[in-house]
Amino acid sequence: MFLAIGIILFVVVNFSPPWADAVDPTGKHFTLTQEGKGALAVFLLAGTWWVFEVLPIGVTGIMIGILQAAFLIRSAEKAFQNFMDPSVMFIFASIVIGMVFTKTGLTKRLSYKMLLIVGERTSMIYLGCFVVTALLTHVMAHTAVAATIYPLLLSVYGLYGEGNRQTRFGKGLFIGMAYVAGAGSIITLLGAARGAVAIGFFNNIVGRSIGFFELSYYMFPVGWLMVFLLWGFFLVFFKPEKQTIPGLREKARQLSAELGPLTHKEILAALIISGSILMLSLRSFVPVLSSVDKTAIILTSTVLFFITNILDIDDLEEIPWNIILLFGGAMSVGLCLWETGAAQWLAINWLTFFKNANWFVFVLGIAFFVMIMTNFIMNVAAIAISLPVALVIAPYLNVAPEIILFASLVTAGMPFLMLVGAAPNAIAYDSKQFTSGEFFLYGIPASILLLVVIALSAWILWPLMGMPVTISG
Repeated sequence: MFLAIGIILFVVVNFSPPWADAVDPTGKHFTLTQEGKGALAVFLLAGTWWVFEVLPIGVTGIMIGILQAAFLIRSAEKAFQNFMDPSVMFIFASIVIGMVFTKTGLTKRLSYKMLLIVGERTSMIYLGCFVVTALLTHVMAHTAVAATIYPLLLSVYGLYGEGNRQTRFGKGLFIGMAYVAGAGSIITLLGAARGAVAIGFFNNIVGRSIGFFELSYYMFPVGWLMVFLLWGFFLVFFKPEKQTIPGLREKARQLSAELGPLTHKEILAALIISGSILMLSLRSFVPVLSSVDKTAIILTSTVLFFITNILDIDDLEEIPWNIILLFGGAMSVGLCLWETGAAQWLAINWLTFFKNANWFVFVLGIAFFVMIMTNFIMNVAAIAISLPVALVIAPYLNVAPEIILFASLVTAGMPFLMLVGAAPNAIAYDSKQFTSGEFFLYGIPASILLLVVIALSAWILWPLMGMPVTISG
């Protein structure tokens, strides 16, 4: 049924008569072309198929490219070229790092050490995993963090005693990792590329630059508030079947001792991974390195793993291509919406609803739009689509551009509804502890929680911290 619904939505939208222009506050018209309608049609089909998982999620990704080429929405060259976009290759390299952690045994060492600290209570295991995830996103991309933490969580879950069976604890552990990776990644510019992209737009449109520490100053309380609220959220919605895992600490101590000293391959892998993380982090501070693409840096680690025989051809064949194709399709549909003008048409139509609204309603309207868009397309694309339009409309409502920037960045970092919203979501899905439908269902209350936090931040927290929210008329 949902397979058919996706097809019907595509046909109805793609072959419908021309739609009305979008008109911005200056009176400028934005026409939705036939290609733009086609992009929206692909977007609706893909969204339906992804939510209800009528096909493997990677196969739906492939369908996105096919539809663009078959219905002349974009050329086949452009549609399929996006499947090898640098962002997709960054996800590939991040997943490889996760494989290395598992194969060398570094994952087990880390998980046993963490369990010795957090103890046997499952609620504290949740907290320990979430805090470690959030802290790592302060210094490295949340995709790489998720790939690193994922095998650690598999190891932790293995000690829960339920095998591969789906449990509330398993769902909470893996979905929680994905959510918290997003919450932590908003706090510094190192957590994801979206921050740098948004600041670039802000600088070009407003003429003021936002510094590394200024961003962290406003984002730190919001990000960590979400981390702890999400911990409470998962204790309510995914209350573990067992309050404690008796003997876990002793078991972790015993297993840690059995591993013995660090092996040559573990040391080598740790050096390669640490070097990559260091280079990625220094790009924001060392001008010479800023011109070196982050994907090239992290892919170098992939090559080094094979040169040093840490990985071999069998490992390459174990890559979860379903996840890679998912993100290839997400990148393709996002750029399709952008290049055909459909995204701009959508953003203007939505934001002009609020052209006579109170500043607070306008800010929440922007946050909601970015939240929805970032769940269906890459968050960098969601920022690129919505922020320029919002910053142009804002002066007409006497809304300060700073609050628009920060509210947009918060929601862009936390797509709780769709697997394609962020790489950690898809990496967590590989655990097979939940379906895409379950992820969507529980993402609804989590997204409402996120909007409440943004509302409190915009109304109370950020003004108290000195952020301007309105400008004089």
